[in-house]
Amino acid sequence: MPPSMQVPRQVRIALGDRSYDILIAPGLLAQAATWDGLPAAAAALIVTNTTVAPLYAARLRAALGTRYRSVHEVVLPDGEEHKDWTTLNRIFDALLAHGCDRKTVLFALGGGVVGDITGFAAASYMRGVPFVQVPTTLLAQVDSSVGGKTAINHPLGKNMIGAFYQPARVVCDLDTLRTLPDRELSAGLAEVIKYGPIADLAFLDWIEANIAALLRRDVDALAHAVRRSCEIKADVVGQDERESGLRAILNFGHTFGHAIEAGLGYGEWLHGEAVGCGMVMALQLSRRLGLIDEAFAQRVTDLIARAGLPTVGPALGAERYLELMRVDKKAEAGEIRFVVLEGPGRAGVRGAPDALVRQVLADCTR
Repeated sequence: MPPSMQVPRQVRIALGDRSYDILIAPGLLAQAATWDGLPAAAAALIVTNTTVAPLYAARLRAALGTRYRSVHEVVLPDGEEHKDWTTLNRIFDALLAHGCDRKTVLFALGGGVVGDITGFAAASYMRGVPFVQVPTTLLAQVDSSVGGKTAINHPLGKNMIGAFYQPARVVCDLDTLRTLPDRELSAGLAEVIKYGPIADLAFLDWIEANIAALLRRDVDALAHAVRRSCEIKADVVGQDERESGLRAILNFGHTFGHAIEAGLGYGEWLHGEAVGCGMVMALQLSRRLGLIDEAFAQRVTDLIARAGLPTVGPALGAERYLELMRVDKKAEAGEIRFVVLEGPGRAGVRGAPDALVRQVLADCTR
């Protein structure tokens, strides 16, 4: 069987009547069975961006054209800086202009920005229409497309306006990773690496042994990385869909990382770059709290560097970092809550003295 026609690996997100499958394989966009069993409707709307549309929109339109009477398309500007109200309204404009009803199915074809903003549009249009995630970046395939967190950014905080809204399906066509720029591939590896220290040390061992294969886009290595990442996330989301407790561990590195993104201006660093650097900061905070030793912190930091990610943050100033982190979604009554390692392979959420955080920032920025 040619690589582009492999039987997809499936990971199930178990959420009762809102359960759905993640399909993982090369060639899924063109396989008819990929789209079997989706909600019936007269119309579909593909939401994509200026980078992805020329590469994959026609292929998806052809696949959907046999299933929906009308397939419409809206092409958004590319970049985290466009994940805002103005861009969200372009989706609503298209839905209304085409007379789309409450059965219309939205297809999010792109990376994390497209997936997040399309999901939020689907959650909001006519109080909820079905949508399908078709992630085309590694970061979206292993993280943002899975679990139903949808949002747009606000100038004061990342992903602060949104909804929990689950897709009908997630379609991870590994062929789309062939056209991913090297920088975007490295950004996606940050979210892959994350799963090891928080939940699965055997997976961390595997990533260390296979980081070179992942960087050269070996399809078997990518398939395993995507599948195992989705399995870990599926297990966590199935236990805590709305992030009331356990699910927060998936934000390892994100509190620091979101501050980097907001402080520099959205789009200056890729999300995965900020998360990779944020993980280094979270490792050092965990070490200073006496939860892990320096050897383990350095081990994970070295892996982050091997993935081509930054390990030193921008010098925004400690007070600016603290200001930005106080509007993080995990903050409670103004207290910053950090995801830290309770030990290798285990994570938890706790506060930390500002003085200790300042020490971490002094060590990890320049």
